[in-house]
Amino acid sequence: MLKSLGLDAIAEAVYRGLLAQPRDGVADLAERLGLTTGQVRGALDTLSELALLRPSYDREGELWPVSPEVGLQMLMARQQAELAAHQKQLEDSRAAAARLIAEFAEARPADTRSHSERLTGIDQIRDRLAALTRETREEVMTFAPDGPQRPEHIEAAKPLNKELLERGVRMRTVYLNSASNSPHTLQYVSWLSNLGGEVRTVPTLPTRMIVVDRKAAVIPVNSDNSSEGALVLTGHGTLTALCALFDSVWSGARPLNEESRPDDQGLTDQQAMVVVLLAEGHTDETIAKRLGVSPRTARRLASELMTRLGARSRFEAGVRAVQNGWLSEQR
Repeated sequence: MLKSLGLDAIAEAVYRGLLAQPRDGVADLAERLGLTTGQVRGALDTLSELALLRPSYDREGELWPVSPEVGLQMLMARQQAELAAHQKQLEDSRAAAARLIAEFAEARPADTRSHSERLTGIDQIRDRLAALTRETREEVMTFAPDGPQRPEHIEAAKPLNKELLERGVRMRTVYLNSASNSPHTLQYVSWLSNLGGEVRTVPTLPTRMIVVDRKAAVIPVNSDNSSEGALVLTGHGTLTALCALFDSVWSGARPLNEESRPDDQGLTDQQAMVVVLLAEGHTDETIAKRLGVSPRTARRLASELMTRLGARSRFEAGVRAVQNGWLSEQR
């Protein structure tokens, strides 16, 4: 039953046997449990490695079983930390995949780059996007990782969005959760929704991206500075990967106007992401950029969560978050 925590059937039997009779030696345990002395010694090594056995304070040279309340909770906390690290690796892989696609397309020799087009400067990017969207027939999928949208950008986008939706084109956009703090962004989303547009939000996004009819994608050359340039990618394999990325993020996102409900630990989606970033040791500036909020807001969120955890450092916050079950497989 405890195999997922690192205990096989024999180690679990020996652990249970020691909890019942802590003073039993190897021979006694082997006889009582119907095991060989070699099996018992192997199990004792396993239990020691998992910190379920410790040196006895009363009898020098003897081992004492750690109570399940302490030992198994520690093992579960360790497993939760490993799951959280795995989830972080998946999130990083999403971002790395997008960057690798861009870098590979840019680095290929000219005679094999028929499926990519390099755009330099904001004017070229906007002109190419306008041309692509005029040719759109079915769907536009967008990642918008910049948080609240600027009023001038919203007004500039409205005419084209209206034209697309009136032509029956499906528009799906994923914003950061922080967009809900912007009144003009909420007004824009309400306007877009009334015309048939679909908007959802997530705590963080891997990159800025626009996919048109699942046939062409526009992504920045540098995710940290989209003004440096962009690539228009049309290769079938590349588009399949980027569309799968969008569909995955979309399925886990929630509508912008849907209230964020705290989880079992009382954390909102945004707070849960801050916990993960704190545990990774990120600065307030990095957290602010990932969440699309101001550095001041990031400092406030981090301070509030560290106070709740009773932590004085980001490392300690990560440890306490694991102990409290704040880092889980879903994060």
